[in-house]
Amino acid sequence: MCFHDNLSKRITIAIDGPAGAGKSTIARRIADKLGFVYVDTGAMYRAVALWALRTNVSPSDMHRLEQLANAAQIEFGPPDNAVLLNNEDVTAAIRTPEVSQAASEVSLVPGVRRALVEKQREIGGQISVVMEGRDIGTVVFPEATVKIFLDAHPEERASRRASESAQPSDLVDQQLRERDQRDRGRAESPLLQAPDAVYIDTTGLTVDQVEQAILKIIRERTSNGRERTH
Repeated sequence: MCFHDNLSKRITIAIDGPAGAGKSTIARRIADKLGFVYVDTGAMYRAVALWALRTNVSPSDMHRLEQLANAAQIEFGPPDNAVLLNNEDVTAAIRTPEVSQAASEVSLVPGVRRALVEKQREIGGQISVVMEGRDIGTVVFPEATVKIFLDAHPEERASRRASESAQPSDLVDQQLRERDQRDRGRAESPLLQAPDAVYIDTTGLTVDQVEQAILKIIRERTSNGRERTH
């Protein structure tokens, strides 16, 4: 199934939710099925964090971090949805525990969020996208064609994250809970479910089941790629 050939206008699919809910896996698969561009907004914060680490910019230096975020040239492209920072493939480099921790701190800086939200809107303003993060449906694209909020029980989210890393499950569980608290409690763009987002609890579901549920929602909101008018 591909809606792309029949598009008469850009379509934005916003997928939000906490860490470990399955956003990246699902968003990537949905984008592939629809022929849209997949945008991992978390990777954008990781890219800025990587640049900050490389240039010894302190997480407390909000002014310099905002400058880096504004100056960063972040792109997504082949092969396999590579993440490019200033024309360098940093797909693997941004996935280290050190960068993950730095990204969590960098994402709290209001100036960084404003800069990256602007970049995200630029991408979504040019092409049809499946964009995943924590504030896509509430802040970045409040008028998104389809909004999904993915969630799962904390224990399952921690188990998923632990299986992706070499860290002990109890440590991952602690880190996940701390991340949830930061994401939901920050003053700038906290993690919230948009009022018009469809909530999907992925606990106990296979990736295929979640994918089919979301594609069904997209079909209900669109007709051959054309947004329905009600």
